Amino acid sequence: MKIVVLDGYAANPGDLCWDELKALGECVIYDRTAPEEVLERAAGATIVLTNKTVLTAAQIAALPELKYIGVLATGYNIVDIEAARTRGLVVTNIPAYSTPSVAQMVFAHILNITVQVQHHSEEVHKGRWTTNKDFCFWDTPLIELRGKKLGIIGLGHTGYSTARVAIGFGMEVHAYTSKSAFQLPPEIKKMELDELFRECDIISLNCPLTETTRELVNAERLKLMKPTAILINTGRGQLINEQDLADALNCGLIYAAGLDVLSQEPPRADNPLLTAKNCYITPHIAWATTAARERLMHIMLDNIRAYLDGKPINNVAK
Repeated sequence: MKIVVLDGYAANPGDLCWDELKALGECVIYDRTAPEEVLERAAGATIVLTNKTVLTAAQIAALPELKYIGVLATGYNIVDIEAARTRGLVVTNIPAYSTPSVAQMVFAHILNITVQVQHHSEEVHKGRWTTNKDFCFWDTPLIELRGKKLGIIGLGHTGYSTARVAIGFGMEVHAYTSKSAFQLPPEIKKMELDELFRECDIISLNCPLTETTRELVNAERLKLMKPTAILINTGRGQLINEQDLADALNCGLIYAAGLDVLSQEPPRADNPLLTAKNCYITPHIAWATTAARERLMHIMLDNIRAYLDGKPINNVAK
Protein backbone atom coordinates (compact mmCIF):
# COMPACT_ATOMS: atom_id res chain seq x y z
CA MET A 1 0.00 0.00 0.00
CA LYS A 2 1.34 3.40 -1.00
CA ILE A 3 0.68 6.50 1.13
CA VAL A 4 1.45 9.97 -0.21
CA VAL A 5 1.46 13.15 1.87
CA LEU A 6 1.14 16.08 -0.54
CA ASP A 7 1.89 18.96 1.82
CA GLY A 8 3.13 17.81 5.20
CA TYR A 9 5.26 20.80 6.14
CA ALA A 10 2.62 22.98 7.81
CA ALA A 11 1.40 20.23 10.16
CA ASN A 12 4.89 18.86 10.75
CA PRO A 13 7.76 21.19 9.85
CA GLY A 14 10.18 18.80 11.52
CA ASP A 15 9.38 18.92 15.23
CA LEU A 16 7.03 15.91 15.11
CA CYS A 17 7.51 12.39 13.78
CA TRP A 18 6.09 10.56 10.75
CA ASP A 19 7.39 7.12 11.83
CA GLU A 20 3.98 5.65 12.82
CA LEU A 21 2.58 6.63 9.42
CA LYS A 22 5.59 5.16 7.64
CA ALA A 23 5.00 1.88 9.47
CA LEU A 24 1.62 1.48 7.73
CA GLY A 25 3.06 1.09 4.23
CA GLU A 26 5.26 2.64 1.58
CA CYS A 27 5.16 6.33 2.46
CA VAL A 28 6.29 9.37 0.49
CA ILE A 29 6.10 12.75 2.20
CA TYR A 30 6.33 16.05 0.35
CA ASP A 31 6.60 19.37 2.13
CA ARG A 32 4.56 21.12 -0.56
CA THR A 33 2.96 20.16 -3.87
CA ALA A 34 2.03 22.51 -6.69
CA PRO A 35 -1.27 21.88 -8.52
CA GLU A 36 0.52 20.62 -11.63
CA GLU A 37 2.48 18.11 -9.51
CA VAL A 38 -0.50 16.41 -7.84
CA LEU A 39 -1.15 13.67 -10.39
CA GLU A 40 2.49 12.69 -10.78
CA ARG A 41 3.09 12.53 -7.05
CA ALA A 42 -0.19 10.80 -6.15
CA ALA A 43 0.06 8.20 -8.93
CA GLY A 44 -0.32 4.68 -7.59
CA ALA A 45 -1.28 5.80 -4.10
CA THR A 46 -4.05 4.08 -2.17
CA ILE A 47 -4.02 6.80 0.48
CA VAL A 48 -3.41 10.50 -0.17
CA LEU A 49 -3.10 12.99 2.67
CA THR A 50 -3.50 16.72 2.05
CA ASN A 51 -3.73 19.84 4.14
CA LYS A 52 -4.34 22.68 1.70
CA THR A 53 -3.44 21.08 -1.65
CA VAL A 54 -6.65 20.90 -3.70
CA LEU A 55 -7.95 17.60 -5.09
CA THR A 56 -10.36 18.27 -7.95
CA ALA A 57 -12.89 15.95 -9.58
CA ALA A 58 -10.61 15.59 -12.61
CA GLN A 59 -7.63 14.67 -10.44
CA ILE A 60 -9.66 12.17 -8.43
CA ALA A 61 -10.89 10.56 -11.66
CA ALA A 62 -7.28 10.28 -12.90
CA LEU A 63 -6.12 8.33 -9.83
CA PRO A 64 -7.68 4.86 -10.26
CA GLU A 65 -5.85 3.27 -7.31
CA LEU A 66 -6.93 5.95 -4.86
CA LYS A 67 -9.23 4.66 -2.11
CA TYR A 68 -8.80 7.12 0.75
CA ILE A 69 -8.22 10.88 1.08
CA GLY A 70 -7.21 12.20 4.48
CA VAL A 71 -7.51 15.94 5.04
CA LEU A 72 -5.03 17.14 7.64
CA ALA A 73 -7.41 19.84 8.87
CA THR A 74 -10.99 20.26 10.04
CA GLY A 75 -12.25 22.02 6.91
CA TYR A 76 -12.39 19.81 3.81
CA ASN A 77 -13.56 22.16 1.05
CA ILE A 78 -10.24 21.52 -0.76
CA VAL A 79 -11.57 18.10 -1.84
CA ASP A 80 -14.36 17.63 -4.38
CA ILE A 81 -16.51 15.61 -2.00
CA GLU A 82 -19.18 14.75 -4.58
CA ALA A 83 -16.56 13.30 -6.93
CA ALA A 84 -15.06 11.31 -4.05
CA ARG A 85 -18.49 10.07 -2.97
CA THR A 86 -19.34 9.00 -6.52
CA ARG A 87 -16.11 7.00 -6.63
CA GLY A 88 -16.89 5.43 -3.25
CA LEU A 89 -13.81 6.95 -1.64
CA VAL A 90 -13.44 7.55 2.05
CA VAL A 91 -12.57 11.17 2.87
CA THR A 92 -11.69 11.95 6.47
CA ASN A 93 -10.99 15.17 8.31
CA ILE A 94 -9.51 15.98 11.72
CA PRO A 95 -12.31 17.39 13.90
CA ALA A 96 -11.85 19.44 17.08
CA TYR A 97 -8.09 18.88 17.38
CA SER A 98 -7.31 22.60 17.69
CA THR A 99 -10.23 23.74 19.86
CA PRO A 100 -8.25 24.82 22.97
CA SER A 101 -5.57 26.48 20.87
CA VAL A 102 -8.02 28.48 18.75
CA ALA A 103 -9.91 29.69 21.84
CA GLN A 104 -6.54 30.72 23.25
CA MET A 105 -5.83 32.76 20.12
CA VAL A 106 -9.22 34.47 20.36
CA PHE A 107 -8.18 35.79 23.74
CA ALA A 108 -4.61 36.49 22.67
CA HIS A 109 -6.08 38.99 20.22
CA ILE A 110 -8.65 40.30 22.69
CA LEU A 111 -6.03 40.87 25.39
CA ASN A 112 -3.55 42.44 23.00
CA ILE A 113 -6.18 44.89 21.76
CA THR A 114 -7.69 45.74 25.15
CA VAL A 115 -4.40 46.40 26.99
CA GLN A 116 -2.05 46.85 24.01
CA VAL A 117 0.58 44.40 25.27
CA GLN A 118 2.67 44.47 22.09
CA HIS A 119 2.61 48.25 21.79
CA HIS A 120 3.59 48.98 25.39
CA SER A 121 6.35 46.39 25.33
CA GLU A 122 7.78 48.00 22.20
CA GLU A 123 7.64 51.43 23.86
CA VAL A 124 9.52 50.10 26.90
CA HIS A 125 12.25 48.65 24.68
CA LYS A 126 12.55 52.01 22.92
CA GLY A 127 13.54 53.50 26.27
CA ARG A 128 10.34 55.36 26.97
CA TRP A 129 9.85 53.88 30.45
CA THR A 130 13.47 54.53 31.36
CA THR A 131 13.03 58.25 30.69
CA ASN A 132 9.50 58.52 32.07
CA LYS A 133 8.81 60.97 34.92
CA ASP A 134 6.29 58.64 36.58
CA PHE A 135 6.51 55.03 37.70
CA CYS A 136 4.20 53.97 34.85
CA PHE A 137 2.75 55.17 31.56
CA TRP A 138 0.13 54.21 29.00
CA ASP A 139 -0.99 55.98 25.87
CA THR A 140 -3.95 53.89 24.75
CA PRO A 141 -7.22 53.07 26.51
CA LEU A 142 -6.80 50.12 28.90
CA ILE A 143 -10.01 48.13 28.76
CA GLU A 144 -11.21 45.72 31.44
CA LEU A 145 -13.12 42.67 30.18
CA ARG A 146 -15.29 42.09 33.24
CA GLY A 147 -18.90 43.01 32.43
CA LYS A 148 -18.24 43.40 28.70
CA LYS A 149 -20.56 41.59 26.30
CA LEU A 150 -18.95 38.94 24.08
CA GLY A 151 -20.96 37.85 21.07
CA ILE A 152 -19.98 34.48 19.63
CA ILE A 153 -21.13 33.59 16.13
CA GLY A 154 -21.12 29.80 15.85
CA LEU A 155 -21.34 27.76 19.04
CA GLY A 156 -19.53 24.58 18.09
CA HIS A 157 -16.52 23.17 19.92
CA THR A 158 -14.44 26.33 19.55
CA GLY A 159 -17.34 28.65 20.30
CA TYR A 160 -18.10 26.80 23.54
CA SER A 161 -14.45 26.79 24.55
CA THR A 162 -14.21 30.52 23.87
CA ALA A 163 -17.37 31.09 25.91
CA ARG A 164 -15.92 29.25 28.91
CA VAL A 165 -12.82 31.44 28.85
CA ALA A 166 -14.97 34.56 28.59
CA ILE A 167 -17.08 33.49 31.56
CA GLY A 168 -13.85 33.12 33.55
CA PHE A 169 -13.07 36.76 32.77
CA GLY A 170 -16.49 37.78 34.06
CA MET A 171 -17.89 38.64 30.64
CA GLU A 172 -21.51 38.36 29.56
CA VAL A 173 -21.67 35.78 26.79
CA HIS A 174 -24.20 35.89 23.96
CA ALA A 175 -24.34 33.56 20.98
CA TYR A 176 -25.83 33.41 17.52
CA THR A 177 -26.36 29.71 17.03
CA SER A 178 -28.72 27.16 15.52
CA LYS A 179 -29.05 25.59 18.97
CA SER A 180 -32.23 26.43 20.86
CA ALA A 181 -32.09 28.52 24.02
CA PHE A 182 -33.02 25.37 25.98
CA GLN A 183 -29.84 23.66 24.75
CA LEU A 184 -27.58 26.39 26.08
CA PRO A 185 -26.14 26.62 29.59
CA PRO A 186 -27.56 29.50 31.64
CA GLU A 187 -24.32 31.48 31.28
CA ILE A 188 -24.79 31.76 27.49
CA LYS A 189 -27.72 33.76 26.14
CA LYS A 190 -29.03 33.18 22.62
CA MET A 191 -29.20 36.35 20.51
CA GLU A 192 -30.26 37.13 16.96
CA LEU A 193 -27.51 38.16 14.56
CA ASP A 194 -28.21 41.86 14.05
CA GLU A 195 -28.94 42.32 17.76
CA LEU A 196 -25.60 40.70 18.55
CA PHE A 197 -23.79 43.16 16.26
CA ARG A 198 -25.62 46.08 17.89
CA GLU A 199 -25.26 45.07 21.52
CA CYS A 200 -21.93 43.30 21.96
CA ASP A 201 -18.61 44.92 22.83
CA ILE A 202 -16.56 42.12 21.25
CA ILE A 203 -17.68 39.77 18.47
CA SER A 204 -15.86 36.50 17.78
CA LEU A 205 -16.41 34.62 14.53
CA ASN A 206 -16.30 30.87 15.19
CA CYS A 207 -18.65 29.60 12.50
CA PRO A 208 -17.83 27.53 9.39
CA LEU A 209 -17.70 29.09 5.94
CA THR A 210 -20.89 28.36 3.97
CA GLU A 211 -22.80 30.23 1.31
CA THR A 212 -24.95 31.76 4.06
CA THR A 213 -21.97 32.89 6.18
CA ARG A 214 -19.76 34.16 3.34
CA GLU A 215 -19.14 37.90 3.94
CA LEU A 216 -21.44 37.73 6.95
CA VAL A 217 -19.47 40.75 8.19
CA ASN A 218 -20.08 43.52 5.68
CA ALA A 219 -20.69 47.26 5.56
CA GLU A 220 -24.31 46.95 6.70
CA ARG A 221 -23.46 44.88 9.78
CA LEU A 222 -20.38 46.92 10.64
CA LYS A 223 -22.62 50.01 10.78
CA LEU A 224 -24.62 48.28 13.53
CA MET A 225 -21.59 47.92 15.80
CA LYS A 226 -20.53 50.25 18.58
CA PRO A 227 -17.62 52.60 17.82
CA THR A 228 -15.84 50.94 20.76
CA ALA A 229 -16.47 47.41 19.43
CA ILE A 230 -13.82 44.82 18.61
CA LEU A 231 -14.11 42.13 15.94
CA ILE A 232 -12.17 38.86 16.21
CA ASN A 233 -11.91 36.27 13.42
CA THR A 234 -10.23 32.90 13.90
CA GLY A 235 -12.69 31.13 11.59
CA ARG A 236 -12.32 31.73 7.86
CA GLY A 237 -11.20 34.88 6.12
CA GLN A 238 -14.12 34.83 3.71
CA LEU A 239 -16.54 35.44 6.59
CA ILE A 240 -15.57 39.10 6.24
CA ASN A 241 -15.78 41.55 3.37
CA GLU A 242 -12.23 42.81 3.85
CA GLN A 243 -12.61 46.15 2.10
CA ASP A 244 -15.70 46.92 4.19
CA LEU A 245 -13.84 46.07 7.40
CA ALA A 246 -10.82 48.16 6.40
CA ASP A 247 -13.10 51.12 5.67
CA ALA A 248 -14.87 50.70 9.02
CA LEU A 249 -11.57 50.65 10.91
CA ASN A 250 -10.08 53.59 9.05
CA CYS A 251 -13.08 55.83 9.66
CA GLY A 252 -13.50 54.79 13.31
CA LEU A 253 -16.80 53.01 12.77
CA ILE A 254 -15.46 50.26 15.05
CA TYR A 255 -12.45 50.32 17.38
CA ALA A 256 -10.28 47.38 16.34
CA ALA A 257 -10.04 43.96 14.75
CA GLY A 258 -7.94 40.90 15.57
CA LEU A 259 -7.62 38.44 12.69
CA ASP A 260 -5.86 35.10 12.34
CA VAL A 261 -7.27 34.39 8.88
CA LEU A 262 -7.66 36.30 5.62
CA SER A 263 -9.59 35.58 2.44
CA GLN A 264 -6.41 34.72 0.53
CA GLU A 265 -3.45 33.11 2.27
CA PRO A 266 -0.72 34.21 2.01
CA PRO A 267 -2.39 37.59 1.45
CA ARG A 268 -1.89 39.80 -1.55
CA ALA A 269 0.35 42.79 -0.82
CA ASP A 270 -2.57 45.11 -1.59
CA ASN A 271 -4.99 43.53 0.90
CA PRO A 272 -6.61 46.61 2.50
CA LEU A 273 -6.46 45.12 5.99
CA LEU A 274 -2.65 45.11 5.97
CA THR A 275 -2.67 48.90 6.27
CA ALA A 276 -5.95 49.42 8.11
CA LYS A 277 -6.03 51.29 11.42
CA ASN A 278 -6.10 49.18 14.60
CA CYS A 279 -6.04 45.92 12.65
CA TYR A 280 -3.96 43.17 14.26
CA ILE A 281 -3.19 40.16 12.06
CA THR A 282 -1.50 36.85 12.85
CA PRO A 283 -0.56 34.43 10.03
CA HIS A 284 -3.18 31.67 10.50
CA ILE A 285 -1.43 30.11 13.50
CA ALA A 286 -4.29 29.60 15.97
CA TRP A 287 -4.34 25.89 15.08
CA ALA A 288 -0.57 25.42 15.11
CA THR A 289 0.47 24.94 18.74
CA THR A 290 2.63 21.88 19.28
CA ALA A 291 -0.10 20.24 21.35
CA ALA A 292 -2.74 20.79 18.65
CA ARG A 293 -0.51 19.44 15.90
CA GLU A 294 0.30 16.37 18.01
CA ARG A 295 -3.43 15.73 18.36
CA LEU A 296 -3.81 16.20 14.60
CA MET A 297 -1.15 13.55 13.93
CA HIS A 298 -2.74 11.10 16.39
CA ILE A 299 -6.23 11.56 14.90
CA MET A 300 -4.80 11.17 11.39
CA LEU A 301 -3.35 7.81 12.39
CA ASP A 302 -6.59 6.75 14.12
CA ASN A 303 -8.54 7.64 10.96
CA ILE A 304 -6.27 5.58 8.72
CA ARG A 305 -6.18 2.58 11.06
CA ALA A 306 -9.97 2.60 11.37
CA TYR A 307 -10.24 2.66 7.56
CA LEU A 308 -7.80 -0.23 7.23
CA ASP A 309 -9.87 -2.16 9.79
CA GLY A 310 -12.95 -1.63 7.62
CA LYS A 311 -14.64 0.72 10.10
CA PRO A 312 -13.96 4.28 8.84
CA ILE A 313 -14.39 7.16 11.26
CA ASN A 314 -14.65 10.90 10.56
CA ASN A 315 -15.72 10.09 7.02
CA VAL A 316 -17.13 13.29 5.49
CA ALA A 317 -17.99 11.60 2.17
CA LYS A 318 -20.62 9.21 3.48
